[in-house]
Amino acid sequence: MPLALYPLAVAVFAMGSSEFMLAGLLPGLAPDLGVTVAAAGLLTPAFAVGMVVGAPLVAVLARAWPRRACLVASVLVFGAAHAAGALTTSFAVLCGARVVAALANAGFLALALPAAAALVPPDRTGRALAVLLAGTTVATVAGVPGGAALGALYGWRAVFWGLAALCVPVALGVLKGVPAGRGDAGGPAPRAEAAVLRRPPLLLAMLLGALVNAATFAGFTYLAPVVTGPAGLGEHWVAVVLMLFGGGSFAGVTLAGRFSDRRPGLLLAVTGPALLAGWPALALAAGEPAVLLPLVCVLGALSFALGGTLVTRVLYEAGGAPTLAGACATTALNVGAAAGPLLAAPSLTTTAGPRGPLWTSTLLIALALLVACGSRAVPSGDDAARETSPAR
Repeated sequence: MPLALYPLAVAVFAMGSSEFMLAGLLPGLAPDLGVTVAAAGLLTPAFAVGMVVGAPLVAVLARAWPRRACLVASVLVFGAAHAAGALTTSFAVLCGARVVAALANAGFLALALPAAAALVPPDRTGRALAVLLAGTTVATVAGVPGGAALGALYGWRAVFWGLAALCVPVALGVLKGVPAGRGDAGGPAPRAEAAVLRRPPLLLAMLLGALVNAATFAGFTYLAPVVTGPAGLGEHWVAVVLMLFGGGSFAGVTLAGRFSDRRPGLLLAVTGPALLAGWPALALAAGEPAVLLPLVCVLGALSFALGGTLVTRVLYEAGGAPTLAGACATTALNVGAAAGPLLAAPSLTTTAGPRGPLWTSTLLIALALLVACGSRAVPSGDDAARETSPAR
């Protein structure tokens, strides 16, 4: 893989860490800024909204600018937003900084996805995207617990400063490693790209990506209550379970990188039904360590293998919209990431209790499979040859 992919992946790691680690910082952040924990929790949906809005907005605004310059600018704005957050004593200012950081994050991903695809031959696009998305999975394994530990030792502001500092070498790496290229102003007109975005196969791929990511984050977000709740394993197992899920997600992204270019239909057809069986199995056996621990790892792998394959398909189906292709994938993933926990939260108060979100994940995967089967969108493994080349 080209070396230029790796600073992009490190940037995705920093941004993923920022997105996921906030929950662990809320107990210290809220009293420091004079708000309740519930109010501080609004920082998470604020970030999600910024991600959803920012991807297409930045992609369109940056249309005429060199892609490398836009990537560097996104990283620096992201770092500056975290520095502002670390300095402020105002919760309103911190909310604003989180929205700005989310816009920069979304813009970076919208540009980085097609940039990564452009660095490799068409038949290696899936592997390139796997390297890029590995930054997110490493964030769940190392960034989130590392940030929580840093926050416990030195306070939440130290975490924000650490992310801001990390953005400096990342920006230099992108500046040095990513080809300068040119903007997309000479490509299809915005109206022509908008027409591409109305194509049913693209809309279907985005819908499936959103549903799968919603299922993933519905379960992942509430794994801690499952582990610590009645008949759970206990609080000391939370970090282990989260790291196992993160390790599985890294394996899943790697798997998607190996096979989504050559056998996408087979990968989709296997991982979808496996998840439909895996989430309820986890809900039923959450109190058994011998089942819970390996199953969490497997579910992380299956979820990210399926999600990574769908990202590749979104880029492929959006081939006639080079400016907005990455924005489509980013928006789909973040709509799912925001919707999943919101849909799962009410299930915590049902008779299912802490395991309710796992049943929510089951229902979301079932809905994704029904949509895919109803549209006959899941290609067979024999069709892989004509599906392997996401446009650049």
